[in-house]
Amino acid sequence: MIRPKELISRWVEAFNKGDADEIAEFYHADAVNHQVANEPIVGKEAIRQMFAQEFSTAEMTCIVENIFEDGDWGILEWKDPLGLRGCGFFHIVDDKIKLQRGYWDKLSFLRQHKLPIPTE
Repeated sequence: MIRPKELISRWVEAFNKGDADEIAEFYHADAVNHQVANEPIVGKEAIRQMFAQEFSTAEMTCIVENIFEDGDWGILEWKDPLGLRGCGFFHIVDDKIKLQRGYWDKLSFLRQHKLPIPTE
């Protein structure tokens, strides 16, 4: 059985490679990834597609500030090289991510990467 801190460390390594197929393997088939600035993404394949889209849109790097764990939950505090900061909560069940919820400033992210800002 893998501890949440270890799983999150491995997840960060995969994230920093920008490999959507590799990162998708960390999730249950019916997992939910809810980056609260966006609608929840449900299912491993949809999560893979989300990461593939994101990795093709912007170059992203996750720099770990802290990883905490409490039972089957892990918490990641992170920053990126452009100064954006955020945190993610991971519910780990049977060595896979069942639920991920992330908090970060979407407007700052879009501005930093010179991406379009929605008007609605």
